[in-house]
Amino acid sequence: MAKARKPYTARQPPTPSDSHADIEEWIQRRVMPDLNPMVRILDEMIRKTLPSLQYAIKWGKVYYGLPGLGWIIEIAAYDISVNVVFLGGADFDDPPPLGETDRARYVKLKSLEENTTSEMRQWIEQAARVPGWK
Repeated sequence: MAKARKPYTARQPPTPSDSHADIEEWIQRRVMPDLNPMVRILDEMIRKTLPSLQYAIKWGKVYYGLPGLGWIIEIAAYDISVNVVFLGGADFDDPPPLGETDRARYVKLKSLEENTTSEMRQWIEQAARVPGWK
């Protein structure tokens, strides 16, 4: 039997940093070369859309947060895809299609075109208005 995943509320959240340097290093060293451009574009889109971000890396994943809202976006880069998790995504007007536990919803990206859609931009904008993981 598969082990049940603990909800975010049972885990300790990452320690925030105002420096983007750790994220840049993570992209260079930990992301597969084929997915590197996709992750860079996502990172840039998030940073341009959301001011005053805080950053963290924990469990091999990147977290973006806002003071008062907590961690609102998580990016996990695997071998052939990138998961963009919106930690309050269940409360979005049109939530991302994947995810059934907690309030998190995510999208799995396999191509550069998928992460530049207007839908992705809308989800990033909505993330700034919905409480995330504190």
